[in-house]
Amino acid sequence: MTREKRRRIIHTRRTATGLTLAGAISFLAGMTDATGLALTGDFVSFMTGNTTRAALSLGDGNLRHATILLLAIVVFVLGNAAGIVLGYFADRRTFVVLSCVSIVLATASLMAGESLAIPRFYLVVASMGMVNAAVEQIEGLPIGLTYVTGALSRFGRGLGRWIVGDRRVDWTIQIVPWVGMLAGAIVGALLTQIAGAAALWLIAVFAMLVALATLLIPKRTQRRFNAAPRSATRMK
Repeated sequence: MTREKRRRIIHTRRTATGLTLAGAISFLAGMTDATGLALTGDFVSFMTGNTTRAALSLGDGNLRHATILLLAIVVFVLGNAAGIVLGYFADRRTFVVLSCVSIVLATASLMAGESLAIPRFYLVVASMGMVNAAVEQIEGLPIGLTYVTGALSRFGRGLGRWIVGDRRVDWTIQIVPWVGMLAGAIVGALLTQIAGAAALWLIAVFAMLVALATLLIPKRTQRRFNAAPRSATRMK
């Protein structure tokens, strides 16, 4: 076997592993988003929608709802930051991040009662922000896990470039998060209809199962799924 052929095989394996992981995490995000929306009426990962709804609430004079949504956006951003910080100090970044997501979701599932609805909402939002740090790229291509609008935009732009003559097809991987999100949202909606708020507990279990599955992925491969901080890149 030639060196070039071996490199292609390794590249294909890494890409397949990354896409499988990204699909599973997007499935998790879809379940969580559908359940969160069904339980609260607001999005837990779609911050574009929450921004628009906050603006509409402000326009209607509903300051309470607008404040809840604006704080949710802040919590989502902090969740993203927390995921990066956790991953920076972890030997197995994806496992640690997904394990923390599972713990946060499990904690949220224990918050029964109307008085705890808002804290539960913020915990779920934080978990969805955090999950984005699990996988940031696949073979150098950025990929979103909860931000499927961006993935669809990259897919559409890649399709446009292909139509005008660019025969690269790496853009096709961007459809994976959307498919995962759609499938997860369907399952999440069904789980919520059957189990209500207890669906969060089932989603937390799924998150932990995905986290444990990542232990089977070699560390060297996992490192390629995450963007290194610029300072660290320069030091190398």
